[in-house]
Amino acid sequence: MTRNEQLLFHLPMRLRRNRKSASIRRLVRETELLPSDLIAPLFVIEGRGRREAIPSMPGVERLSIDYALQEAAELHAQGIEAVALFPVVKRELRSPGAEEAWNEEGLLARAIRAFKERIPTLSVIADVALDPFTSHGHDGLTGEGGEILNDPTVECLVQMALMQARCGVDLVAPSDMMDGRVGAIRKALDEAGYADVSILAYSAKYASSLYGPFREAVETRLAFGDKKSYQMDPANVREACLEALLDQEEGADILMVKPATLYLDVIAALRARTDRPIAAYHVSGEYAMVMAAAERGWLDAAALFHETLLSIKRAGADMIFTYAAKEVVGRLLRR
Repeated sequence: MTRNEQLLFHLPMRLRRNRKSASIRRLVRETELLPSDLIAPLFVIEGRGRREAIPSMPGVERLSIDYALQEAAELHAQGIEAVALFPVVKRELRSPGAEEAWNEEGLLARAIRAFKERIPTLSVIADVALDPFTSHGHDGLTGEGGEILNDPTVECLVQMALMQARCGVDLVAPSDMMDGRVGAIRKALDEAGYADVSILAYSAKYASSLYGPFREAVETRLAFGDKKSYQMDPANVREACLEALLDQEEGADILMVKPATLYLDVIAALRARTDRPIAAYHVSGEYAMVMAAAERGWLDAAALFHETLLSIKRAGADMIFTYAAKEVVGRLLRR
């Protein structure tokens, strides 16, 4: 026996002992992905009995409210506790002032009421943002030269959040990245008697290249410019933590980082600075890339989605918005 063989023979710590069987691997597993960690985004359209494919997001569809309810009920039965509703607003209802955003008879309002009536144990999250409702596609009102106006936009966002609260939403989710909107929404909700409505703030929402399929899904496009004056620079981490901690001070109950997989360092940095729950958004482009590779037979989509979402949770996220909820929850239940 060589000296190297003797040294290996007497190793006091053999890490492979904790990997030798599936049962032991489960016993020592540090991070567990559960169905209750997942939030399913749903794209809602007008009408009944309608579903529309989204070419850049295979497996994801725009659904009329009745079909969206069916989808949500199936997911809820498998352990998913929340959905996020995104309306696909008719073009003729979009305007520079986004007035449709707080219409209590509009598509989003009707969807919220239907979900709370039909599936009361499912938590409903609704975006507070103007981009599905503006004719120019931006998240805010515009001034001269296309400037995105912060404070007038916040006034609109407050109206939108109050409408959602009146319809029974569980969590409002301001995703616009305007300064001060969390504090303004919290104050308005409390004064109107909706102190129990939670705020899930898109605190660190980056100006990412990964949102294209989402914009196709909600049929919105920018008439001019980009969103870099309000969404975050992908180069910055400290600024993301500052944004999130300001939202926390203003009353946010949950803080979000978006996108997720290219920003795991941001999730981890924020986790070290706050005890508030952290959400991460596994966005449309992240979903589309996996599906494109899977269609070519290069990857196992369900396995990669599971690994991806596990990495997001390992980085420090408590909950994950993902278009892969259906694929992943099925895999989790089979394990």
